[in-house]
Amino acid sequence: MENTSDTTVSQPDQARVGKVAFSGDAGEFFGIWIVNLLLSIVTLGIYSAWAKVRTNQYFYGHTRIDNQPFRYLATPIQILKGRIIAVIIFALFFTASSLSPVLAVVLAFLFLLASPWLIVQSLKFNMRMTSYRNVRFAFHGDYLRAFKYFVLLPVLALFTLYLAMPWVLKKIDRYICSNTSFAGQKMQINTDTSSYYIAVLVAMAAVMGVITVMIIVGAVLVGVMAATGIADAGVATVLVTAAVFILYFFAFTLSGAIYHSMIRNHIFERTELPGIAKFKSEMQVMPYLWLTVTNLLAIIFSLGLAYPWAKVRKAAYLASVTTIAVYPQADSLVDQVQQSSNAFGEEAAGLFDIDVSLA
Repeated sequence: MENTSDTTVSQPDQARVGKVAFSGDAGEFFGIWIVNLLLSIVTLGIYSAWAKVRTNQYFYGHTRIDNQPFRYLATPIQILKGRIIAVIIFALFFTASSLSPVLAVVLAFLFLLASPWLIVQSLKFNMRMTSYRNVRFAFHGDYLRAFKYFVLLPVLALFTLYLAMPWVLKKIDRYICSNTSFAGQKMQINTDTSSYYIAVLVAMAAVMGVITVMIIVGAVLVGVMAATGIADAGVATVLVTAAVFILYFFAFTLSGAIYHSMIRNHIFERTELPGIAKFKSEMQVMPYLWLTVTNLLAIIFSLGLAYPWAKVRKAAYLASVTTIAVYPQADSLVDQVQQSSNAFGEEAAGLFDIDVSLA
């Protein structure tokens, strides 16, 4: 096998550069989604393991780089076994917690200690089950470093009134990226702290701007109602409450779009698989904000039926703003022996609401 770690990175003019292609169709995925939903309900959740695999296989298979699709390799039985074990543990946790407040605190502390292991197992399983050009990804993180980045540093950031949190987020992203490998070659990432602080400050400025607008709008509404003689306190309360809710929702959606766009672009710009691929993201705030708001509104007003359309739409957008430079060495890569893992960590992490993702 070619030792990619000793390979010199190709020059840009040798790379095949192109956008990530996503060919999923909302109507086609709706058929998969509705069948998954109905069968999961009928089987009391058992079919959800098959539903997860079908969904991942659809999105992976319709995502292409250099005209080559990704593959999701997990089987429903793997997912189901892990999910059953996780549910049993969750049930025991919930039952024990309800019997004694002291026991609930002890179990919560034990869960805090276990959460880094769950995160690592989730990442290992997801990476191992992701394949490109018949070569799998892998994750090499361990418990101690995961505990440092996911538990210790966030707790310490609390004592800085969260002023250190952007630095902590940078550390977490670097931990995940630098421990991810493809064909034995680990990713290299060189993010800087200042970019995270700038993203946070811009997002906070946006929130403050919207809050200022909120105050002005509220004052104008009160003035208009007073001038027009609307004295009904109930009507005034409803109007002001609605305006505040809309602006509150917009403020935090805007801040999320700003942070997500800036950090995603920064991470992709500073990350590469040496000798294999280089990445670039060109996400823009307003298009992503529009996507997020319209997707959410569509899901709400369709009572959830627009979810497949929203999911496909988001995947298509993320692909359209992502460019990959694939170097010639990628054509000769072969798979390596993978670390052992199972679905338990992934399913337990999802069950206990542990989410691990990069911007």
